[in-house]
Amino acid sequence: MDLTKVDPALRDATRKLPVPDASKTLMRTVIRLATRVMRVPKTETVTVSTIKADGIRLRIYTPDTRQNDGGLFWIHGGGLLYGDARQDEVLCAQTARDLGITVVSANYRFAPDHPFPAAHDDVRAAWRWVQDHASELGVDRTRIVIGGESAGGGLAAALVQRLHDDGGVQPIGQWLFAPMIDDRTAADTSLDDIDHWIWNNRANRVGWSGYLPGTSGTDDVPAYAAAARRTDLTGLPPTYIAVGDIELFYAEDIDYASRLEEAGVPTTLDVIPGAPHGLRTGLATANPRQP
Repeated sequence: MDLTKVDPALRDATRKLPVPDASKTLMRTVIRLATRVMRVPKTETVTVSTIKADGIRLRIYTPDTRQNDGGLFWIHGGGLLYGDARQDEVLCAQTARDLGITVVSANYRFAPDHPFPAAHDDVRAAWRWVQDHASELGVDRTRIVIGGESAGGGLAAALVQRLHDDGGVQPIGQWLFAPMIDDRTAADTSLDDIDHWIWNNRANRVGWSGYLPGTSGTDDVPAYAAAARRTDLTGLPPTYIAVGDIELFYAEDIDYASRLEEAGVPTTLDVIPGAPHGLRTGLATANPRQP
């Protein structure tokens, strides 16, 4: 992998990031276990609690000083194969602190053990739990943003689409960091020759084929499985998308942002030069809009 394409300010951090082999079952198992027990830094003035609701683990970040009754419903990444809410501890806790809002981060089941719609159903159920318990959380259920990174960003985008179609209380925005939204990227084997930092197309194919066994890359992908597959984007909430210009998801994210704008959805697109996938030190330079 060629580090010269990475922004000089991000090269040291990029070099230190692990690049696991997503195709190895043992590696995926180790990562799943490690992320569930990983040590996480404490953010002063934020109380962190973990609950289990309807079989889904949720991590809740409550600021000591609440500035308003907005909220963020967050979904972690991991290529649809692994990960845990704890891996985004700093982002969620600091967002809760800086904006003075409650943040709820949801876990979900992983492919290939649990293909679609397992993860989608899990985050949808977690959203319903937040809606049902909004008053206890100190949150106005009509003022919640849905956000996520990588696979979590893809799940967030698909959840927003599902909620739009289902009706009822809607999120007031979606906050997507390098979202993994298009299985057709994985099907493009010409991208295999580009060894993208952190997450390359071979790993991408493992994730999508595990999530959509037998249908990934075909015309038979079910609704809400890959957000970029949706043709009618009208009526979706205001959207923020951040993506690095040297990462695998760059083209699919740029296209999705363009189609959102064409559909009349207020869209903010931040392209971070020289930022590889998921390197939050680069992607988080843009401040999120306050819910």
